[in-house]
Amino acid sequence: MNVLVTGKNGQLGSEFQSISEQFSQFNFTFTGSEDLDITNEKAVKVFFKQNSFDVVVNCAAYTAVDKAEDEPEKADAVNHLGVKNLVGSCETEEVKLIHISTDYVFDGNSKTPYNESDPTSPVGVYGKTKQLGEQSIQNSSLNAIIIRTSWVYSTFGNNFVKTMLRLGEEKNEINVVNDQFGTPTYAKDLAETCLSILNQINSWKNGVSIFHYSNEGVISWYDFASEIMNIASFDCKVNPIPSDKFPTKAKRPKFSALDKTKIKNTFNIEVPKWRDSLLEFLKQ
Repeated sequence: MNVLVTGKNGQLGSEFQSISEQFSQFNFTFTGSEDLDITNEKAVKVFFKQNSFDVVVNCAAYTAVDKAEDEPEKADAVNHLGVKNLVGSCETEEVKLIHISTDYVFDGNSKTPYNESDPTSPVGVYGKTKQLGEQSIQNSSLNAIIIRTSWVYSTFGNNFVKTMLRLGEEKNEINVVNDQFGTPTYAKDLAETCLSILNQINSWKNGVSIFHYSNEGVISWYDFASEIMNIASFDCKVNPIPSDKFPTKAKRPKFSALDKTKIKNTFNIEVPKWRDSLLEFLKQ
């Protein structure tokens, strides 16, 4: 099976590359923006004509949540128009698609974990552009899967866990918000889940299906930071603060935990608890 993975330099794309050798049944092509500019419709068409793929895993995304408020056109180019370009070529060449989306498509006003049929209502530019990307897939004739995930961290790139580890070494005390709730996702777990779904490609339903994936559990950023410091044995005190004491350019969902029942039942996937995955990550 020929598999194109876009966004090779991001957290998820990098994790894909690191474990790809364990999956010899797939012939992978990994691209970053330097290899394939998904925002260029003509370039995407030419690339798909020159190469033969059975499925695309789209990990490419503009993920700078605050910066997106100042650069809405750049965010839209990747998260919406880039997805639209991939959809067009996938339709023409009859290629299946797995697309990675986000918990930020929700407004965060729920009190229980979001399931796939809950209405989307993003509160910032990043979430809105990701919603538009989802809609371009939903309005297509593709056999496609959209996977929404949350709070991604990895051994690659910049993320919350790496920031906490750096601050734990540098500072005696830090402030972290305690009124935004969700679930971390170790990108390696998500990459392995995507590969498990690829292995079951013949059982995919026709049309577009949406699934939610993160690690198990619901915590605040404060809880997450505290556990990172605890496991890493840093003598750095973590102080809980409300979001209004830590203003950011983009508004964040207050609650964005995801219900994983559907993906577990459909593809027989075991989802690790967030702390177990954090422990595995810190061993790396």
